Amino acid sequence: METGIGALAARYPFLRAGGYGRSAMGRPLQYAAFGVGKGAGIFTAAHHANEWITCAALMAALEGLCARCASGDAAARELYAKARLVFVPLVNPDGAALARGELGGGPYYARASGIASGFPGLPFPEGWKANIEGVDLNLQYPAGWKRARDIKYAQGWDRAAPRDYVGRAPLCAPEARALALLTLRLRPRAALALHSQGGAIYWQYGGSAPPGAEELAARLSAASGYALDSPPPESANAGYKDWIIAKMGVPAFTAECGLGENPLPLTQLGAITGAVAGMCRALAEYCAAA
Repeated sequence: METGIGALAARYPFLRAGGYGRSAMGRPLQYAAFGVGKGAGIFTAAHHANEWITCAALMAALEGLCARCASGDAAARELYAKARLVFVPLVNPDGAALARGELGGGPYYARASGIASGFPGLPFPEGWKANIEGVDLNLQYPAGWKRARDIKYAQGWDRAAPRDYVGRAPLCAPEARALALLTLRLRPRAALALHSQGGAIYWQYGGSAPPGAEELAARLSAASGYALDSPPPESANAGYKDWIIAKMGVPAFTAECGLGENPLPLTQLGAITGAVAGMCRALAEYCAAA
């Protein structure tokens, strides 16, 4: 991701690349910022390790936006002038490297393998969703975290695991803590978190949503072809989207991209990228209208 975002910024000098922290393994956590306007928005992908295809889709959507802006496309240039869009394509770089088979050994791999051995029903490493330390990053946010802990503990996810372990406290994982701080600094008007799979968009928290969220959710649905839905009760707390709605009172969405079983095959990347680009455009236009 450091190379990918840096390459985009070199090709498109108006795109600003930066870092917002370090992962558990010390990898740089990267973002790219597009635009100089007042209406801020944030787009994230790959909270979950084996959902890394969302990272590729968000990078492709960002590259397409930059290419249109560079070519003189009026709509893209208007977004650049009126919005301030931050893209975080790889929230969980360590976990993604593990799930993709890029960690062949070493102490972090050995520890993750030991954690996975306690959950023999999950394939390793391709079934890994957590960060490298066995904390599920999308169960780390202080919005119903204790409720999420009670549910997950009752299901047996009461210790470091390949998925669904909430951690010892909210924001104890460096990746989640760093993203929360970045989001607080940005104060976005809206946010989109990309996950896979299911072809659905979640737009409420606790059965309610901020003003404007329902209309924007409908626009995201129309742009992507994904249905509006509600998450299952066991996954309805402590997520990034939940925290933004509860903390900031602005529209925030989780999009479950693609269909099948994670990790999704790259044959779905084209369709997912199209859906992601459409959702990004709709949310960016909303932010630009601030």
